[in-house]
Amino acid sequence: MTSRERFLNACQCAPLKRPPVWVMRQAGRYLPEYRELKAKHGFLKMVKTPELALEVTLQPLKRFQLDAAILFSDILVIPEALGQGYRFRDEGGIAMDYRLDSRSQIEALGSASLVPEKLSYVSEALKLLKKEINGKHALLGFGGSPWTLATYMVEGGSSDEFNRIKTLFYSDRSTFELLLERLSDALITYFKMQIEAGADALQIFDSWGGIIAGNDYEEASLKWIRKIIDALPKDFPIILYAKGTNPQVVAQAKNGVRVLSVDWTADLKKTHTLANEARGKLPPIAVQGNLDPVLLNTTPEIVTHATKRLLESMQGTPGHIFNLGHGIMPEAKLENMQALVETVVNFT
Repeated sequence: MTSRERFLNACQCAPLKRPPVWVMRQAGRYLPEYRELKAKHGFLKMVKTPELALEVTLQPLKRFQLDAAILFSDILVIPEALGQGYRFRDEGGIAMDYRLDSRSQIEALGSASLVPEKLSYVSEALKLLKKEINGKHALLGFGGSPWTLATYMVEGGSSDEFNRIKTLFYSDRSTFELLLERLSDALITYFKMQIEAGADALQIFDSWGGIIAGNDYEEASLKWIRKIIDALPKDFPIILYAKGTNPQVVAQAKNGVRVLSVDWTADLKKTHTLANEARGKLPPIAVQGNLDPVLLNTTPEIVTHATKRLLESMQGTPGHIFNLGHGIMPEAKLENMQALVETVVNFT
C-alpha cells in the first residue's frame, strides 16, 4: 500500500494496520534546510516561486517517513489576491498592508475571478509536486476559512483581542456578510483550482474559530465553510481544522467534511465517537490529530510514550490520521520528530 492510498483510505474510514501520519507546518522553521533556504530567498519569494515551494514541500519527506505532503504556501494569499497584501512584522506576527475599516474598502476588493491568475503560482507548484511525488504520497492543498481570513483583514494583522472583527460581526452584520461572501467565493475558486492541479485532499484552517462565542460560531464561521464545501466536488476529502472549537464537534460533523482535525485539548476517541453519532445516515467521519506540539520540544523518550498512548487510545478505530493538535513549533527537535514518525510507522 502506498502512503497516498493509506491516507485516502483513512479519510474513508477504511480499516488500516496503522494510521497515516503527517504534521501541520511539517515544512518549516524546525528544519535547518528550511531556515537556510528562507535566509537566502525570504518567505514570500518561496511561496510565490513554484520551484522553491516544491523544494520546501519535499524537505520533510526526504527526512521522515511521512504519508502526506502539504503544499508550502500561506492562507493569506487569498487577501493578497483580492488586493490586500501582507507581510511579517519584525517583532513577529502578521501585518496586512492596510486594515479594512469601511464597507467601501470591502466593496473595492477584487473578485473571485482574479484568483486563477493572481495565484497561478499555487497551481504550478501543485503540478510540479504531483509529478515529483508520482502517486507515492498524498498531496494536500489548503486555505483559511472565511472567518479566519476576515480576522486578519479587519484587524489589520495578528491580534490578541479581535475587537474589530467581533464588533463588525455584532454591530454591522450586512457589511460583515459582504466580506464573508467575497472570501467564500474566492475560496471556492481557489479550492477548485487546487483540485484541478492535482490535490488529493484539502484542509480548511479555521484557526480563529474558537475566539467567537459558541452560540455565534454558526453565523460567524461554520455556515461559510458549509457554503464552500457544498460548492466543491461531492465526496472530495475535506479536512476541517478549527482550533478551540471542541464544543462545536456535532455541528462540524454535520457540515459535509470527511475529516475533523482536532486540537490537543480534546479526547480524540470521544470526539470520534461523538462526531460519528452526530453523522446519522451520512458516511462515517475520520479524525486527525492530536498530539500536543510542545511535546516535540522535549525528548525522544517522552515523545515516544505520548505517541504510543495516543495510538493505543485509537487502536481498532478506523478513520484516524495521526497529526499534531496544532502546527509544529520552531523549537521542535529533529530527533523528536523522528521518534514520533518511527513510533507511528512501526505501530501494530
